[in-house]
Amino acid sequence: MKASLIALLLPAAASARFIEANEVNRILPPTDALLENLEAPTRYLIEVAPGYTDWVTEEQKWELRRKGIRFMDITDNVDLGTLHASSKATTVFPGKVQLQSDIHPMLGNLSKDLMKEHLEKFTSFHTRYYKSDYGRQSSEWLLQTVQDTIKEAGADKYGVKAEHFKHSWGQNSVIATIPGQSNSTVVIGAHQDSINLWLPSVLPAPGADDDGSGTVTILEAFRVLLTSKDVIQGKAPNTIEFHWYSAEEGGLLGSQAIFRDYEKNGRDVKAMLQQDMTGYVQGTLDSGKPESVGVITDYVDPSLTAFIKKVIEEYCEIPWVETKCGYACSDHASASKAGYASAFVIESTFGDSDQKIHGTDDLIKYLSFDHMLQHARMTLSLVYELGFTDFEKLKREQEMGEL
Repeated sequence: MKASLIALLLPAAASARFIEANEVNRILPPTDALLENLEAPTRYLIEVAPGYTDWVTEEQKWELRRKGIRFMDITDNVDLGTLHASSKATTVFPGKVQLQSDIHPMLGNLSKDLMKEHLEKFTSFHTRYYKSDYGRQSSEWLLQTVQDTIKEAGADKYGVKAEHFKHSWGQNSVIATIPGQSNSTVVIGAHQDSINLWLPSVLPAPGADDDGSGTVTILEAFRVLLTSKDVIQGKAPNTIEFHWYSAEEGGLLGSQAIFRDYEKNGRDVKAMLQQDMTGYVQGTLDSGKPESVGVITDYVDPSLTAFIKKVIEEYCEIPWVETKCGYACSDHASASKAGYASAFVIESTFGDSDQKIHGTDDLIKYLSFDHMLQHARMTLSLVYELGFTDFEKLKREQEMGEL
């Protein structure tokens, strides 16, 4: 860019003070020796919109976030989206839901109590900041919990597994894999990290809603999905993965690393759904609006989004409402940039969503587990429907219809 984004987005405030003629100037200039020992702060390449990039310091990253400006930190992933650009194929999604007889009985097994139990533990870490040791510990706990869930279902005997996707900053992402009859993959995601945007390395960041709520929501959907013998025995046409991303708050770092790896290795990801903030409903109610599920409509795949609306209509007990969140507002943006169909569902319209995030007050007491249950119903239903979708057949039918 010709002009610095930071110069445009973060105008400097004047900080000089006039000094009287008879006043002692106690502001001493730095010595040459001090200047020589000062190290320039590390700078990161961020993208705030497609093609709009700038180099910033870490503190400038947090200042942007405090101002509500989202971005992707592409420093280590500048080639995301270019690795297999010529081989990208459009996914064809079903025109309607079809597996009601299988899914409806499963929905009653979703447990609000388990989501609360998991969220109480997850928010007990001082912070889940991705560069902190607390963030490492919370990731270790999450991996162990996912692995325990697999073992309790007896799914490990059939090759279902959960592993860390390792990162250099300490907090690793978690990927659970349910093998299917093909390598075509359906991904459900949430981010595990939290942040206090004022002093990330020091201050508490319970992150109950952002994104502890999404983390435990998809964990509960995963648990109930494993009660299906057809699923754990690998009879679904597609492989199913659940992702818990590290470092979303740092600029989608964990999800970028994963989808860069998938793109580089030619992974066939048919669909990716992100669940980021699923528990806060009070803003909607205070606005005099009916409780609903927020379906993001910008920077997402429109066909996948249309199918998600059908899933909500069939399997949830509340309606959907359309909303927008801007560029790079959660990890689905990484999948989208890699060329994969992605979507994002949030707790409400973006304007009515939780305003207590990114600080010390993002607490469980403000959340509704009844509302989180609706997100779990949607997540379980979507992944089951798409897990058993014959995408190649849909593609052939569309091609025949175009002849």
